[in-house]
Amino acid sequence: MVQQTNMPLALDLVYRWEKEKADSVYMVQPMGQGVVKEYTWKKAVDEARRMAAYLKSLNLPPKSNIAILSKNCAHWIMSDWAIWLAGHVSVPLYPTLNAETVGYILEHSEAKALFVGKLDDWDMMKPGVPDSMHCISYPLSPENDYLTWEDVIARHEPMSENIARDAEELATIVYTSGSTGRPKGVMLSFYNMAYASKGAIEALDIESTDRMLSYLPLSHVFERFVVEMGSLQRGFKLFFAESLDTFVVDLRRAQPTLFLAVPRIWTKFQSGVFQKMPKEKMDRLFKIPLVRGLIKKKILKNLGLEYVKFAGSGSAPLSEDILDWYRGLGLELLEGYGMSENFAYSHMSKPGRSRTGFVGEPLPGVETRISEVGEVQVKSPATMMGYYKDEENTKGTFTEDGFLKTGDKGEVDELGRLKLTGRIKEIFKTSKGKYVAPAPIENRIVSHPFVEMVCVAGAEYPQPHAMLMLSDEAHARRADESFRKELEQSFNELLKQVNATVDPHEALQFFVVVDQQWTIENQFLTPTMKMKRNTIEDAYKQNLESWYAARQKVIWQ
Repeated sequence: MVQQTNMPLALDLVYRWEKEKADSVYMVQPMGQGVVKEYTWKKAVDEARRMAAYLKSLNLPPKSNIAILSKNCAHWIMSDWAIWLAGHVSVPLYPTLNAETVGYILEHSEAKALFVGKLDDWDMMKPGVPDSMHCISYPLSPENDYLTWEDVIARHEPMSENIARDAEELATIVYTSGSTGRPKGVMLSFYNMAYASKGAIEALDIESTDRMLSYLPLSHVFERFVVEMGSLQRGFKLFFAESLDTFVVDLRRAQPTLFLAVPRIWTKFQSGVFQKMPKEKMDRLFKIPLVRGLIKKKILKNLGLEYVKFAGSGSAPLSEDILDWYRGLGLELLEGYGMSENFAYSHMSKPGRSRTGFVGEPLPGVETRISEVGEVQVKSPATMMGYYKDEENTKGTFTEDGFLKTGDKGEVDELGRLKLTGRIKEIFKTSKGKYVAPAPIENRIVSHPFVEMVCVAGAEYPQPHAMLMLSDEAHARRADESFRKELEQSFNELLKQVNATVDPHEALQFFVVVDQQWTIENQFLTPTMKMKRNTIEDAYKQNLESWYAARQKVIWQ
């Protein structure tokens, strides 16, 4: 594929804003106890240059892999730049991994050093870090005896030269979230990252005056693509969140014009609104013209989203009911689709052209096709170089003519908008020999206000079933007898409605309301909040015979 050699890469953009916007505030970082620190472009690049000088003083082999283990913060961004300035490759780790996975990634990537940053459960992760690992800690790091960022910055003069990295050089290794086994190291070049961010920024007409709150993991391509690389493309302002407890305050401080979230967050926002004003009452008020506009504005203001031009949702499908509800508020909620393997650069709904249930149109430079078995296959200049130290998986992920095999089933409408209809590997066969795609059925169920997540299963049984995880509010009220009866009646009705919309072989035999909450911590979810289907199904496997024998429509587990 011919590359545009004149396209500015990440470091070119860093040097540009260092000169052109030297005294403009780039990053706003909460430091705890109400203290907020601002980083101008000049200050941010200066600290990155000083850290780069230190990394060079370690005399590591050229293009060594250096890892970052931290929640989002200003120092995460500056570390990435410093690693690149020093001629090395960055390896981000999710800040919610267990020790075993931390150890695996550090060993597999052959990381020569590790930045340890802002973390909620360092004690859980620390055993995965070898004693021999050279570590550097951030100002917001948990207590440790590592060399500190402040000491390095104070003791080293900034690198003066503007290092040029080649477009085809390896820039970063992003390890997948591991929903289907061991994480794989996705190798992305400087050109992959630059092409993706430039294409998206231009397609969405993002400007230098925009603002974003960075809180989804920067270790994931979705956030890194739009937030880190997007802000480099346009030089817009970034704000960071302090914690879940301060999230609303952080949102109001940032007053974002662009906002990204995963489906679980959009669901929680909606649930919070309904707790303050029941949906039935809200629907009645929405029918009054003079009142409707005021209420919609108030809801968006209370969420901290009143200045948002458009918001993005990705990582997993969002139910159509929730999409329509937000769009009814006047929020341009756009779904997007991408993978670690193409730096999240694939499809995106465009303002005014979105279609409910579809993840959008191909972004500039993206070719899309549907294979004979219904698999979505894509190709673009943002597609990865391959998997790190894994030629076999790399070869199996591409077609002979260079298309990336996504593993997703899909269909395309007359305007080129893509609809995902499930994962090829998730499709299972019932004992009647019929195939069931769980995702479309799950999307119908998850729109229920008291359902947080759904897993449809039932391989080798006559009919499938669905396991339902309750929302936090419903889970807390689960023991209340009258609430439980109400909910059971509602679920019985939902089961009928769902079964009326699917083919007979897809009709669900029963719902199981599980007692356990599925979380990242108990390994039921990936760090990006995707279900680990195998883990969930294995956890309840011993109950299947009794569930099917019970012949009940709603089972409380």
